[in-house]
Amino acid sequence: MEELTTITPKPTGAGDMFQLLRDGQPRTRADLATLTGQARSTIAARVDTLLASGLVSPAGEASSTGGRPPATFRFNPAARVVLAVDLGATHSRLALTDLAGQVLAEHAEQIAIAEGPGPVLDRVAAVAAELLTAAGRPSSDLVSVGVGLPGPVEHSTGRPINPPIMPGWDDADVPGLLGRRLHVPVLVDNDVNIMALGEHTSQWPAVDHLLFVKVATGIGAGIISDGAIRRGAQGSAGDLGHIAVPGGLDLPCRCGNTGCLEAVASGPAIATALTAQGTPATTSADVVALVRAGDLDASREIREAGRHIGGVLAACVSMLNPSVIVVGGQVAEAGEHLIAGIREVVYRRSLPLATQHLRIVASRTKGRAGVLGASAMAADHVLSAAAIDARIA
Repeated sequence: MEELTTITPKPTGAGDMFQLLRDGQPRTRADLATLTGQARSTIAARVDTLLASGLVSPAGEASSTGGRPPATFRFNPAARVVLAVDLGATHSRLALTDLAGQVLAEHAEQIAIAEGPGPVLDRVAAVAAELLTAAGRPSSDLVSVGVGLPGPVEHSTGRPINPPIMPGWDDADVPGLLGRRLHVPVLVDNDVNIMALGEHTSQWPAVDHLLFVKVATGIGAGIISDGAIRRGAQGSAGDLGHIAVPGGLDLPCRCGNTGCLEAVASGPAIATALTAQGTPATTSADVVALVRAGDLDASREIREAGRHIGGVLAACVSMLNPSVIVVGGQVAEAGEHLIAGIREVVYRRSLPLATQHLRIVASRTKGRAGVLGASAMAADHVLSAAAIDARIA
């Protein structure tokens, strides 16, 4: 029987060739000719086209093996900028980045997502103009926008689908509304998905299987499998918050069910438990402040919340077999108490093979996971082979 071999198609157009340069490594025309199998004249023409676009720039000369040293070229991420928008229930963080995710200017403030898409997106557009000015970039340099929303999103259309904490946002045309304000393409996804993407691209690029867990007003997960974000059939993959907690807790959840993880382990749930014990607390921020002040009851409740989260994650570990679980969100800012509780149960309840090399760690992006992921999503949209070919056509 003949052995089957996989033939990898070689790049053909300028957009395909550009993908070879996106890693930032300088390459000569001869390098590109070797990689693509194309004639030197074709390579020269495409390099000139990419140089004219500004997306590729000269990178000096390579070492000479005799004769004149050849010129090298590489991706120029500073050529254009993207706007990254991370919207939560009560906060927003916006960043202007270059095409490689380098933050040039950023702004964070408190918001009320319940005010609706009109007021919130008006504010996003206003802050975008401020960030462009702060970074010294003209509005014509802005090429795309990435947005994360705190609810289910149909990624193909960018429309929120029955978001429980976003009154007035259901089926809102967020790409159209914001695109008309900023005059560039707008990509929208669930906030936890973009946080997973941000943590993956900036901190764990070599890890192909990663689970990002956000613990804040709600609880959710972003799933990276085989190096790509996995959204599921309707975009609701990773909705940990509405999985029933093992152990039969019967607290009512805002989704209409009882015993959901969010009802027993989210920031507001922990705050409610502390208030019942005589320690007033309302929000995730209140809980974190109590833990940092050394309150023993708050520390104990956070660790118990971690155990509940770990009970749900143990099943996820057996199902998805991630290499790394990253825990972020406002409640995770309380320190090791939450992660200790998660580790305690996951390592005890999951299969030894699945946890043999599993790492459970805190987010490394210091609150920037969302904007870094939104930046990556927006940049990928305008730097794809098809987008490059369309841009230079």
